[in-house]
Amino acid sequence: MLSMALFTIGIVGVLTRRNAIIIFMCIELMLNAVNLLLVAFSKMHHLQLLSTNAAAGSEGQLFVFFIMVVAAAEVAVGLAIIVMMYRNIHSVDINFLNRLKN
Repeated sequence: MLSMALFTIGIVGVLTRRNAIIIFMCIELMLNAVNLLLVAFSKMHHLQLLSTNAAAGSEGQLFVFFIMVVAAAEVAVGLAIIVMMYRNIHSVDINFLNRLKN
């Protein structure tokens, strides 16, 4: 339920906001909601299967690790794009991106 609430907040933020930094933070919130869901799902199914392997519930955590690596790369590229957008048009409002179409 917590993951679903965080993901919903992220979707609402992406769809309603016009500030590029806020939209970027909402995308990261959605990624973290998915990470939380993967870890919880992995642990829940590990307890139901009762496997004898000690590392058997860490599959979700492994996926979370890879998602965090991709998110770190996304942060680097996304912030670079936002900084260049601010340098060119002196605003982080996404409505001004229509000028880049020409």
